[in-house]
Amino acid sequence: MISKKNKVPRILITAGEPAGIGPDLIIKLSQIEHHYDLTIIGDPDLLNERAKLLSIPLRITTISDDNISNVISNKNFLKVLPVKLRTKSAPGILDVKNVAYIIDMLNIACKYCLENKFDALVTTPIQKSIINDSGIIFSGHTEYLAKICNINLPVMLLACNEFRIALVTTHLPLSDVPKTISSERIKNIIDIVINDMSKRFGITHPRITVCGLNPHAGEDGYLGTEEEKIIAPLINALIKNGYNVSGPVPADTAFREEERQKTDVYICMYHDQGLPVLKTLGFGETVNITLGLPIIRTSVDHGTALQLAGTGDAQCNSLLAAIKMAETMALNQLHIKSA
Repeated sequence: MISKKNKVPRILITAGEPAGIGPDLIIKLSQIEHHYDLTIIGDPDLLNERAKLLSIPLRITTISDDNISNVISNKNFLKVLPVKLRTKSAPGILDVKNVAYIIDMLNIACKYCLENKFDALVTTPIQKSIINDSGIIFSGHTEYLAKICNINLPVMLLACNEFRIALVTTHLPLSDVPKTISSERIKNIIDIVINDMSKRFGITHPRITVCGLNPHAGEDGYLGTEEEKIIAPLINALIKNGYNVSGPVPADTAFREEERQKTDVYICMYHDQGLPVLKTLGFGETVNITLGLPIIRTSVDHGTALQLAGTGDAQCNSLLAAIKMAETMALNQLHIKSA
């Protein structure tokens, strides 16, 4: 798929929740000079209307199966795979009638990537609450794309520069986390991380630090037993089998700069164990990556920001970081396949 001559991956970007800042980010992206081969999937009329609202000049070329090309998107120009809204959308105002539009975008985008018509998928934010209000059980992009790809265990990885955090559990209530953690699950996640670090990041023997679940990593069982019963025995077994892994370490000291210098990927037990640290250090530059899929998928590190939609105040930094990460992963994969 990637042109070996030009080495420009084809990247497909979803337009996200129509009432959110996804369309704004894409319109602003069209104003930035870049070398990427980008195609947007979404409603061209929505993008044109949002561009007028933002007073940004825009030219759209709609494409289809028959004319997906290597044309590089230029300033003020977007290639768009059209998917139509179910009802007119206004910035900041959610409408359950457009949930089918969002689901269609994800289904079609994933299908195109699975068929190798694109080398990577970048998603802009969607509103999980409105999707669930429609009657569709939806916990997030990560889990939904895994279902389409027939993958049982996707891994959410957040990355900012060389700081990477993979999650053992993702969008779960905190009360459900302890009963979800098992040695088998942690090992499977570590194996997926090692495989994708090699295949898509070019890191063949990643240094992995595993956080404990409890304060002070359980403090010898006084503050919880998951470390003694599950996490530490697994880590010891992995070390004996040649894994470059350490832990369990207390999360309150795991992310000091000197520790980050010795770690390629952290394994955190739950969503808010590591992500507040990463987003504090690099919000707006952090990328959400789904590991374990047969496709490359990256995303922004923020939500729909309904209050900013249509105002012109939304910033493209995280979207640009997600695009750059998708390109890097695609090129790494091509290089490894060609080696």
